[in-house]
Amino acid sequence: MGGSYSYKGKHVVLGVTGGIAAYKVPEFIRILQRHEITVEVVMTKAACEFVTPLTFREITGLPVHTEMFTPPVQWRTAHISLARKADLVAVIPATANIIGKIAAGIADDLLTTTIMATRAPVLLAPAMNTAMYENPIFRRNLETLAALNYRIVPAASGDLLCGEKGSGRLPSLDVLEEEVLRLLTPKDLAGKRLLITAGPTREYLDPVRFITNDSSGRMGYALAKEAYRRGGEVTLVTGKTSLPCPPGVRTLPVTTTGELYEAVMAEFPAAEIIIMAGAPTDFAPATASSRKIKKTEEEALAPLGLRLTPDVARAVGEKKGGRFLVIFAAETNDLVPNAREKLARKHADLAVANDLTEEGAGFQHPTNKVTLVTREEMKELPLMSKEEVAKEIIATILRLQEGKGL
Repeated sequence: MGGSYSYKGKHVVLGVTGGIAAYKVPEFIRILQRHEITVEVVMTKAACEFVTPLTFREITGLPVHTEMFTPPVQWRTAHISLARKADLVAVIPATANIIGKIAAGIADDLLTTTIMATRAPVLLAPAMNTAMYENPIFRRNLETLAALNYRIVPAASGDLLCGEKGSGRLPSLDVLEEEVLRLLTPKDLAGKRLLITAGPTREYLDPVRFITNDSSGRMGYALAKEAYRRGGEVTLVTGKTSLPCPPGVRTLPVTTTGELYEAVMAEFPAAEIIIMAGAPTDFAPATASSRKIKKTEEEALAPLGLRLTPDVARAVGEKKGGRFLVIFAAETNDLVPNAREKLARKHADLAVANDLTEEGAGFQHPTNKVTLVTREEMKELPLMSKEEVAKEIIATILRLQEGKGL
């Protein structure tokens, strides 16, 4: 519990079947390799009509398995060998044919026998024509497999290569990435509900101008993805960002700090862990114009004083009870003393502090350099990606909940 982990050494047996979406699989393998995951490919005969085995061999650096009976492979044990070494078996794309075979218990080639023999999780990503995807026999097969704990990634909707429009597209590669990583990640947040905030809020002067800050939302989104991968039930309350919604995460968009306050106060009672990674705007115009203020209207600017916006983290801290509250402290000086003061003032359990003057830390960077601060301890982390920082934060929360130190 509460430990660090790595995908290095994880082994994914990737089944490729005969669908046009097979052309997307080489890029997906590259994505998994960036996580240091070993990918070994098994192709059906039909898949070889869409992408050559040589393509996958060059990308993976490993033999590509296409036949059970091709020497010098010891075909009598090939499917057992693949089944045993797999941490996950994924079929991408999964045709109606392969799904029907698996649901019926048919094992007549290397891929189906490997799936039958494995004790690893099996992920299926269907991709096909809309009429086939909506066929009641196919839907029954999917329901059968879902009831047997096969992980089904629902197909996406949109334009299909056959010229039709509807359900049946292969899910996007980022969705597939999250599903694979979730199945390979320790589930130390299983059964826990988390509420995470992310991104900036806006306070409008008039319909086109607003006060905000430079937050990209990346840190909060990385935390939401990490918590989902570790089995948590995650709600993300987010200001406006350019980031796609994290797959598997319930996402609630907000604009103003007042909207953030209302959403967080409504959602936090159901959460066990609250991570306030968002960057609410602290000040708002005392009055806002209902129409655009012209540059020539100097008299309209004079009454636009500022007021304080709600302190969302403090409001949660005052009512949190036994919940675990994490706050962020972006500072430009006296990092730890300021973080510790903020920790006490907001009744939080952990502060994640960063010095905005340090290179590579804070807003608009893919990296961050943080110091974890409790009332008794502090732990400085090196500069790392926000994804790695998210891992450290979640692991720290779990350790602290177990009564361990930083």
